Amino acid sequence: MRIVVKVGSSTLSYATGRMNIRRVESLVRVLSDLKNAGHEVIFVSSGAIAMGVGKLGLSERPEDIPGKQAAAAVGQCELMYTYDKLFSEYSHTVAQILLTAADIEDGRRHENFRNTILRLLKIGAVPVVNENDTVATDEIVIGDNDTLAAVVAVSVEADLLVLLTDIDGLYTADPRKDESAGRIEVVREITPQILEAAQGAGSSLGTGGMKTKLHAAKISTDAGIDMVITSGAKPESLYDIVDGKGVGTRFIGRR
Repeated sequence: MRIVVKVGSSTLSYATGRMNIRRVESLVRVLSDLKNAGHEVIFVSSGAIAMGVGKLGLSERPEDIPGKQAAAAVGQCELMYTYDKLFSEYSHTVAQILLTAADIEDGRRHENFRNTILRLLKIGAVPVVNENDTVATDEIVIGDNDTLAAVVAVSVEADLLVLLTDIDGLYTADPRKDESAGRIEVVREITPQILEAAQGAGSSLGTGGMKTKLHAAKISTDAGIDMVITSGAKPESLYDIVDGKGVGTRFIGRR
């Protein structure tokens, strides 16, 4: 199975911006084990700006583009150093791929990045994909890594896309505000009711939210790829997701 796993900033780091080491170590161990089982894994990782904020000791996330780019330049080094170290402990090699919207929209550049990822998978590496926040501007920004993960999944004809976030699925309402909210286990069609359930149900720690995840779900399911939204607090749940068990919310790809 070819699996794209996306993890958000709120899953990777504490509110301080510093890396959640225990969770990242657990996630890398599970991804490595899935590779050992014969699956192909593509890892879409947010967190460059957040890690840069923590590494630089900034009091808050920069609002201006140069500030964000500077934080991303520092934070991306921190991310890849950590991933390289941890995956190496399980005898796996990582490869960094940084993309902007231009790499997606231009046909030739899109084909180049697709071919690169496929070759990396063929030689057994783990592609680690992120938006190139260091150079991205309003004109070339993808916007969120949920969309990026879906585009990558479609580009490489993945079998499954998993979004690890700070909530364990899509609910009928925001469970943090409404105790009667129930988790929706399976979505076969993104209806107006489903879109309404996503209003205001996202995280405040990253650039995405539940609405961006539904956008990613539409991209992936339209291409026939199942997508699962679940909590990143327990990376071991990936085993059950790969086995098709009822974890989080599964969006069924059109067959």
